Amino acid sequence: MHKYFFIAVAILTFSISGAQTKSIKKSPMLTEALPESVGMSTERLALIDSMCVQAISKNETPGVVGLVIRNNKIVYYKAFGMADNQAGRKLKRNDIFRIASQTKAITSTALMILWEEAKFNLDDPISKYIPEFANPQVLKTFQYKDTTYTTVPAKSEITFRHLLTHTSGIGYGLIDPNDERYKMIFPKAGITDLFTIENILLADNIKKLAKMPLQNSPGEKFTYGEGIDVAGYLIEILSGMSLDKFLRKRIFDPLGMTDTWFYLPEDKANRLVTVQKPENGSWMPYPVTFYDPNYPVKGAKRYFSGGAGLCSTAKDYATFLQMYLNGGEYNGVRILSRTTVETILTNQLGDAWNGAFHGLAFQIVNKKKHEKGGEESAGTFSWGGYFNTQYFADPNEKTIGLIMRQTQGVTDDIPWRFHLLVSQSIDD
Repeated sequence: MHKYFFIAVAILTFSISGAQTKSIKKSPMLTEALPESVGMSTERLALIDSMCVQAISKNETPGVVGLVIRNNKIVYYKAFGMADNQAGRKLKRNDIFRIASQTKAITSTALMILWEEAKFNLDDPISKYIPEFANPQVLKTFQYKDTTYTTVPAKSEITFRHLLTHTSGIGYGLIDPNDERYKMIFPKAGITDLFTIENILLADNIKKLAKMPLQNSPGEKFTYGEGIDVAGYLIEILSGMSLDKFLRKRIFDPLGMTDTWFYLPEDKANRLVTVQKPENGSWMPYPVTFYDPNYPVKGAKRYFSGGAGLCSTAKDYATFLQMYLNGGEYNGVRILSRTTVETILTNQLGDAWNGAFHGLAFQIVNKKKHEKGGEESAGTFSWGGYFNTQYFADPNEKTIGLIMRQTQGVTDDIPWRFHLLVSQSIDD
């Protein structure tokens, strides 16, 4: 009898660990509704239309998709402008965007799913699972003439928490915004910063990255870089699955995020929005530089960048954010426990920025910023992507906003204006 009991327990354990669980809570799936039904003003939301049309006419952007949700209802979901100006393709609201660093919150969530299963402790050193990260070194001196450098031992090991809060000391290479030295060190070592069409595996790149000197000792300060790509590799080690398959099984399929991929299936490739840049008053496709903008549809399709590699639609990503506003559940499927969501949205770094702090996946607005005229309530979490996609989710007002574009070589004020226009549309 005991034999069959243990077999049954083993089968049950396997089934639970292989997919997300049902929840006694069952929030509704996202559906469209009139703004007034959830305390928002149609007339005030129309100001978003005016802002988008004006931005396109002023050549600030070739096209934009905006989406607003309140109380689980989509109250604004529109597309303006072009997906590809040279091809004459109009932008549609279900078109697919490269979301770049918006990938980070999804990968961080995936790692926290494994934390819930007691696979690791947040303050465990990652060298326990990736030995190459043992005994980390910090850059001390650097010679520009030949790119040689010296190091000193780091004051501590890198932990899971350091990765999720961007305090590991791991920066970027070619795209590092703060340290020119790493734009020489990383490429020389063959480090891939982001997405790629090359035939590279995540494991191989992260093991090379582990040999690179850190910008600072772990825990000393916020250093934006490849830490979440390392988290992606840890997911592979802890789950025994490739990152793309883990995200599909544990997040995308349970949430119905059918348009979110690292590399797009053939039947979805025609919905990918072209990355464009302004040139002599026109919008032109962005050329191949240190990366190929067409990575989601060409190349080896083997590198799964947990920090920057995903593509998605506004609605798919909104579904992911709605799961957070629901306390970790969506449509009767529990991705995270409510208590884990609370942990993720808790201040991990102190007042790292003026008016905001960082949790374990997002930047979060504090009360001070809100009181000074911030666009969202205290507790609102947000982030953005390299190709000009941005989002915010406000737990207090139960409001979500996404503004999606695909541009390079241009700056604009569309994100903060969009946030403000959403907030001023609340009418209850």
